[in-house]
Amino acid sequence: MTPKLVIFDCDGVLVDTEPTTDKIISASLTHFGLTISPNDVHRLFAGGTIEGVGIEATRRGAVLPDTWVDDIYAEVFEALRKGVPVIQGVIDLIHALDRAGIKRAIASNGPIPKMEISLTPSGLFELFDGRIYSGHDHGPKPKPDMLLQIVKDMGVTPQDAVMIDDMPAGFLAAKAAGMPCFGYVADGDPARIGDTGATPVTHMDQIQQALGLN
Repeated sequence: MTPKLVIFDCDGVLVDTEPTTDKIISASLTHFGLTISPNDVHRLFAGGTIEGVGIEATRRGAVLPDTWVDDIYAEVFEALRKGVPVIQGVIDLIHALDRAGIKRAIASNGPIPKMEISLTPSGLFELFDGRIYSGHDHGPKPKPDMLLQIVKDMGVTPQDAVMIDDMPAGFLAAKAAGMPCFGYVADGDPARIGDTGATPVTHMDQIQQALGLN
């Protein structure tokens, strides 16, 4: 299929911010009474919101200050300003979309300021500027709200768009929106895709091939 629009998740699809974020959240939650490894932070919370992490961590026994969400964002932003890796093959995919005249956008549960910090050094923020959507402004994934708003703004139908995500929240949002989805599982383990209907891929080149852009 050749879509009219490709929607990218941000963390784990465009840039690899998750290891940094997982370590910071792990250290903070451990400090506030919930001993948890970075791997478990990723397993439990990846693809969600920081607010959601705080709610669930409190339920599990963490005693968090009222300023915890703001404090975590400040610490994460400081770390991300030092630079994060770009996902291999994603720049080539974006250029291929441009050559084919296919629109692009970002749908992330993270806030816009975080994306600006993590995407600016590589030039990705500029490439998507004006087409960046946050779950802080729309219903966050797994709700379909953000994706439906994007296709409306871009003047296409969900069936003419494709989502690329690396987490169940994104797979389920695409499914709820009636949109095809590629599940980027760089570790080669498609288990987290489950019955969401996402098509597993381990490299961005596979998406180029599937979209007929090579």
